Amino acid sequence: MSDILSLASENLLSPIILSFVLGLLAALARSDLTFPEAAAKALSIYLLFAIGFKGGVSVAGHGLDATLGATLLAGVALSAVLPFVAFALLRLMSRLDRLNAAAVAGHYGSISIVTFLAGSSLLAQRGVDAEGYMVAVAAVMEAPAILSALWIVSRGGESRFDANLLREILLNGSIVLLVGAFAIGWITGQDGMQKIQPFIGAPFQGVLCLFLLDMGLIAGRGLRRTRASLGMGVIAFGIVMPLLGSLAGLGAASLLGLSLGGTILLMILAACASYIAVPAAMRVAMPEADPSIYLTLSLGVTFPFNLAVGIPIYYALALVARGGF
Repeated sequence: MSDILSLASENLLSPIILSFVLGLLAALARSDLTFPEAAAKALSIYLLFAIGFKGGVSVAGHGLDATLGATLLAGVALSAVLPFVAFALLRLMSRLDRLNAAAVAGHYGSISIVTFLAGSSLLAQRGVDAEGYMVAVAAVMEAPAILSALWIVSRGGESRFDANLLREILLNGSIVLLVGAFAIGWITGQDGMQKIQPFIGAPFQGVLCLFLLDMGLIAGRGLRRTRASLGMGVIAFGIVMPLLGSLAGLGAASLLGLSLGGTILLMILAACASYIAVPAAMRVAMPEADPSIYLTLSLGVTFPFNLAVGIPIYYALALVARGGF
């Protein structure tokens, strides 16, 4: 237990988590602190490019093998199945109608790249290596959850799927940038990494702190506006669902034989809730769904839960499963 508390304390006192807390508290206190939209977008572009590029370089050094292919398939399966679990749980724990429950469920299967980054940062602090191709797994987990949410709605009697929506999903900016940067890193390998190391190496943690400061501001404002309308059942779902997702990730990682670091990252990916790609798709596919529910829940409840408490829990569970505790 002392090891778990030490891990949680280490995570909570890291600069990236404290940056998020600063933004959250500033927003709840109604401070006028804000990020220009262009600056916030530039930070996200930088982070997505750096993540994808580093992952591609790692795969270039690792090479293609059956484990990589199996892990990608497992990521797709988790992303496709978890929204059905989330939908059933929401119908049990809340009074959300089918449309809003499906819209929320679509977020829990897709991923939060910043939560993935926070977990990667913790692994680096503790000297735990992970498979470099996990960033590719993150990329393939963006879209299947959206398709599952659309299928759930269509089962209620209304079809929402068309070619324009498929294009919107597959060509979402974050997916294109992540996959594209991954391909560049894969093609150029270690030589490419050496050429741009000063750009994506040392500045990375500082940029991540600023991005999380902005995320804290957004989360705090969302909570301030809509916390009274979410309901206790919906809020409880935002905490229970990531725990269930992490267990599914743990089971998949155990079957795949991933390393400790890879297991933790797959658990984190399965525990995430999207707040970029899926909300953009939901605005197109389900305009009647209430963004104040699905966006505030993913960004204002699940995201801070994962940052502050979830990641240390997933780390500890992975250690227990591997006999480390």
